[in-house]
Amino acid sequence: MLYSIDKFKAIALTCQNSKIGKILPDALYVHIWAMEKIDPLLKAYEKEARVANKKIAETTIVKFNTDKPKISYLCYPDFDTNPHPALKYSIVVDMTNLKVSCWDYSNSENPPILHRKETFVTPEYPGYEMFAQLTRWEQVLGLLGNARFIGTKKEWEAFLKEKGIAFVGHNLVCPINNNNKPKIERHKAARFRKVISRPVRLALQADLFTPETTFFDYGCGHGADVELISQQGYESSGWDPYYQPNAPLKKADIVNLGYIINVIEDLNERRQALVKAWELTGVVLIVSAQVLIDESSKGWLAYGDGVITTRNTFQKYYEQEELKSYIDQVLNVDSVPVALGVFFVFKDEKRAQIFRASRFRSRAKTPIIRSKIKTFDDYETMLIPLMNFVTERGRLPIKGELSNEQEIKKEFGNVRRAFELIINATDEQEWEAIVEKRRQDLLIYLALSHFSKRPTIRQLSPQVREDIKALFGTYKQACMFADMMLFSLKDLKNIADICNESPVGKKLSHGLLVHVSALDSLDPLLRLYEGCASRTIGRLEDTNVIKIYFKKPKIAYLYYTDFDDNPHPTLRTSMEVDLRDLQVKYREFEQDYDPPILHEKELLVNSDYPLYDKFAKLTLQEREWGLLDDFLTISHRRGWLKCLEDSCAVIKGHKLFWRKEAEPYKLKLLQAKIKARKLMNND
Repeated sequence: MLYSIDKFKAIALTCQNSKIGKILPDALYVHIWAMEKIDPLLKAYEKEARVANKKIAETTIVKFNTDKPKISYLCYPDFDTNPHPALKYSIVVDMTNLKVSCWDYSNSENPPILHRKETFVTPEYPGYEMFAQLTRWEQVLGLLGNARFIGTKKEWEAFLKEKGIAFVGHNLVCPINNNNKPKIERHKAARFRKVISRPVRLALQADLFTPETTFFDYGCGHGADVELISQQGYESSGWDPYYQPNAPLKKADIVNLGYIINVIEDLNERRQALVKAWELTGVVLIVSAQVLIDESSKGWLAYGDGVITTRNTFQKYYEQEELKSYIDQVLNVDSVPVALGVFFVFKDEKRAQIFRASRFRSRAKTPIIRSKIKTFDDYETMLIPLMNFVTERGRLPIKGELSNEQEIKKEFGNVRRAFELIINATDEQEWEAIVEKRRQDLLIYLALSHFSKRPTIRQLSPQVREDIKALFGTYKQACMFADMMLFSLKDLKNIADICNESPVGKKLSHGLLVHVSALDSLDPLLRLYEGCASRTIGRLEDTNVIKIYFKKPKIAYLYYTDFDDNPHPTLRTSMEVDLRDLQVKYREFEQDYDPPILHEKELLVNSDYPLYDKFAKLTLQEREWGLLDDFLTISHRRGWLKCLEDSCAVIKGHKLFWRKEAEPYKLKLLQAKIKARKLMNND
């Protein structure tokens, strides 16, 4: 007998006290993934059984019997994908003599099945939360109360049929008329906040609020936005069916429908809420809803066209394009996406076009005064408004557009003569570059308007009409050039060539990485390429890096935490937009054990970026030390930290230093290697 009674008792006691695995009165079940983390005594015990049969390699679950010295190896091939996987076969090893017995369930019509899958693994397991959430819902619905009648496939399926419940992936699907559905409590979706909500904050940042603006929050919840907007000096009020049902419904310039349509399970009520908020809107309606949550990974209870959360609130998770289509169809509008799940809907189409055009207007600096000629010095203060206007519009002002027009005409006779003096004192080529920049801005705006209903010339603001007349001659000609520009995006080889020749951005084998601050300085075709995603879908909020792909028509919006302060910031969130079908993939890396990180930050920004020199000096130092030689290894945080450790290096701020605890001999070798590298580069 291999195991004495005392030794087996110790093993059984260790099983019953294990913090890992599913403990039953007569056994401990552990997923093979978690075996490395169990007690060393159990590991050694299992290792002796493993040599008894090669088929053990396909095991999913290891069962330690505690009433007799046996170990069972259970195979569940679809453990990760099936919410209740069926047993394919089991192998039992008798530890008294290492005799092996096998049971095959692959052809069985009623094999044993698993429940509570999260208990077999640890919280670090990729599907742990999905498994646990499913178990919580099964408990809420009373599905796990009697283990005797749910342990095999046929019994479980009959029980589900009786309850009227089915599965889609790890989602429980409960029909709307089912008596077992949880009670939906909409008011619980309202959260307490101490800051202005994201949609309203975006409206403030877009300068939609003016001193006279009135604000109304439709479905205001606890009223945080109403109070905070009022504190900023705006007339503000709100209404909520649960928290403020007696408050009057008021018309206002800006109406906020913030995360309301995603918590209403009734389709007619949802539509009515959107229509009513629109009726109250004077200038712009802000509509927001939850988007891009992968329901299949949450294990929530599917209900209607959404899910019911563990707080008994309903949530409809939209795709971004689905949300835009819903708003547009219900209100018969062309809503403007400004961020994930946030849209502005303008009452007046001219205002909408002004806002759209402003989003694709690049920055430009007014040329500096290079020649201090006496006549210009005399008129510099008078001419500054004219210089600013031409910088902003790329053309000379017409009658009534310049604030000090009469003063200039009195002194110079007309605006053109005044501008000639400006050209004499500045660099004429810089003004020509501004004109071209504004021409490209208009082409990008008109090209992107092709994706919706392109405005007629009368729907454009007077200023934009004059811009087009001055820069293109006719609206028809401007639209023709814009469409030609849009058509050229089909040539990905051309996009690749432009990316590879770009003076700004980090060049990759499949795309170009660029900081948002440098987007305006990219080739107009790349700006249009990116605009195809941002105009239709909207950018990920907090985006600070944009990835332009050229092997596939795709744009990615990336958020790296502490881009300026962290010498090698980690990727926090990413959103990829496939331009072929506008499908969006969203991913969070906050809990990722080994997230991607950035190197060579200076390549992503323009040379006038405030921290450019600091970034560049660090990169130069890292190259000299050989830290950037293997980008594949250092592309993620773990590889980079190991590289620093192996090189006895530490980064403080944006400077490299030797580790104080570094071994002297190793340090001497590394320093000699750096010296040799410098000599070779100098040669």
